[in-house]
Amino acid sequence: MSEVPPHVTGLAEQRARARAGGDHAGADALRDKIEAEGWLVRDTADGFELVPRPPFEVWPTVSSVPETGAGGRRSGRAGPVGSEPAGRDSASMDAGRVAEAAAPEARPERLDDLNAERVAAAEAAPEQKPEGSELVGRADEHRGHPEWDDHEGHPERMVSSQLLWDGSLSVSRLDESITPAEHAEPAAPPTVTVGLLVDGWPDDLRECVRALVARTEARIIGLDLGDVDGAGAVLHELVQEFPRRVEAWHVAEAPHWRGGTAGWGESRTKLLKLDTSDVHVVMETSTILDGDAITPLVRTLTDDVAAAGWKGVNPGADGHHWHDAEPGEVRGLLGHLFAVRRDAALAAGGFPAGARYYRNADLEFSLTLPGTLVALDKDLPVHQERHRGYHDVDPDYRDRESRRTYDRVLRLLRDT
Repeated sequence: MSEVPPHVTGLAEQRARARAGGDHAGADALRDKIEAEGWLVRDTADGFELVPRPPFEVWPTVSSVPETGAGGRRSGRAGPVGSEPAGRDSASMDAGRVAEAAAPEARPERLDDLNAERVAAAEAAPEQKPEGSELVGRADEHRGHPEWDDHEGHPERMVSSQLLWDGSLSVSRLDESITPAEHAEPAAPPTVTVGLLVDGWPDDLRECVRALVARTEARIIGLDLGDVDGAGAVLHELVQEFPRRVEAWHVAEAPHWRGGTAGWGESRTKLLKLDTSDVHVVMETSTILDGDAITPLVRTLTDDVAAAGWKGVNPGADGHHWHDAEPGEVRGLLGHLFAVRRDAALAAGGFPAGARYYRNADLEFSLTLPGTLVALDKDLPVHQERHRGYHDVDPDYRDRESRRTYDRVLRLLRDT
């Protein structure tokens, strides 16, 4: 890493004093000056650190990342180059139908148009009343007149009228037979986005994303926390490699487990709100697809099933310990891989804001979801590499934060 120039360090120290004094506007202005010098300042538990500014847009904190506005458009500043979400085919089809409705002249000729032409031609032609046509539709006009009331006295008119009536029914039935029945269009399949929290381990990220692109049709949103070990730079490379599939957001705020201030729950909720799809998939970068494991999860979701995942767990009889569950309905889904209806996740308030670390936060989220949870387990073509979020984190930190979250899980269990 390049040595930080003394004047940049001085700016960062001034910013720290401004933040401590509550001068947030002044702190923001100093942060912009630091960025103009080619550096980023990250707030840590012990103060701050300075790192070279990368070649992509970086937001200062998770909370500062602009969320989706009305109509599926981003509010605030635009995201990084290549961050535009990939379109859905049904959207272009809908746009075509709207354009067709707005410009009728562009539509193919239809029976209604032909009928209109025939009517216009009939109106332009000399009036020719077929024999007996004066009887059709004129009953009200002539009711009470002996000549019209006494049909038996005019059999030839009755025969002509009946022939004309039968002929009109024949034309009507012919129109019915050749006019295609309008059928409701099949519902478009749900849109799906995989949310990845990028907080280190760039090689895992690369393998995870490439497997997703190769084996699914899902969009991918990555939220980079602090470019830990260059993982944010790899995410940027993946956006360049797969611009129609991968969207990236970068923040300077480092993850809590690395001494930063970005918590797991807050970051996961931000990913959920950045998403505009029907189904939001929670996945860890240590989880690798061997086939399309996303579609079976999405198909399991219904109005009653709020979430479906790879691995499920149930609480034991003592209410304190959880154990692996067989495929089927479960109380908790593990965060390695699960799909959740986005409306259900938002109804639950997103992911637990108090969870600074991932462990047990998936259980806390599961217990707040409205609806049934289902685990598919061995039926999914997926495997997990080394679970670095557990094994490669400081054990003291891991145990402390796990206990904090698990206390909330126990309270939820008692309440339910």
